[in-house]
Formats: sequence, structure tokens, C-alpha cells
Amino acid sequence: MTALGYQVRDARITDAERITALLDAGPSFREAQDRATLGAADLLRQLVYLPHAAVIVAEAYRTIVGAAVLSLRPSVVGGGFIGTIDLFIVEPGPEATEVRDALVAAMLRSARNKGCVAVEAPQLAEPMDRATWESYGFAAAAPRMVHQLTPVGALRT
Repeated sequence: MTALGYQVRDARITDAERITALLDAGPSFREAQDRATLGAADLLRQLVYLPHAAVIVAEAYRTIVGAAVLSLRPSVVGGGFIGTIDLFIVEPGPEATEVRDALVAAMLRSARNKGCVAVEAPQLAEPMDRATWESYGFAAAAPRMVHQLTPVGALRT
């Protein structure tokens, strides 16, 4: 728990409905759901239990205000597992920046703990959004942005 009144934690199966409610506000999510063969809540419930995925939520006073999904894939060319931030949503509000920062930190920590050598995020069109992700250590690597993870204990240059 932070002074701002929120905490970041691994999602529980019971969080799926609230995460889906956050997603429903976005038009791009509705378009994706038209193509889906499995509902978002059902998929989130499954991802909570998979070892090659991490579902993380930010909670404020028992209400979910942000969520992120990290999925892992093996990559021979990449030299190990690559984490992909598949979903990242933060409820708008005065603490949105702090919630976003905490979710990104949790995603990177989870990826490192799961043995990832890099984390990818979708390439963003807006320069301001790109700058924000670059401030977390991500860099453009077409067609995605990638954050190369430093092994625990190694010095970062």
C-alpha cells in the first residue's frame, strides 16, 4: 500500500469482471471483442493461472483502477523468453500517472522474475505516449517498442 492509497498485486480470478469493465470503456477493445472466440473475462480467468502470463492489477480502496497483462513467448533469436505487454489500462484520474508507473514497474519485475530477456510493448503513435514509455527504458524496435531487461545484480549503464 502506498501513501496514495493504492497497491499493485497479482490479479485474482475474481478480478476478471472489474478488469473487463475497465476495458469496455475503450472502442478498440470492443472491436477486438467482435473477433474474439472467448470472452475477455473468461480469458483473464485462465491467464491468472498460467505460468507464462502475469495479470497484475492496481487497486485503490478495494477498487481496481488499472490492470496489465504480460504474456511470455520463447525466442531463439531473442536469446530467451520475451515478455509482451498485451493489455495495459489505467482509469483516468489524478493518480493515473502513479498507477501507470507502478504497473510498469510490476510488469518489468514479473518479466525479470520469469526469466525474460526483454519486454515488448505496442508501438504507440502519439509522441507523448512514446516519450512516456521511453522514460521507462523502452526503445523503438519496429514494429514494437522493446525494453531490454538487465539481469538482477548486474550494473545498468
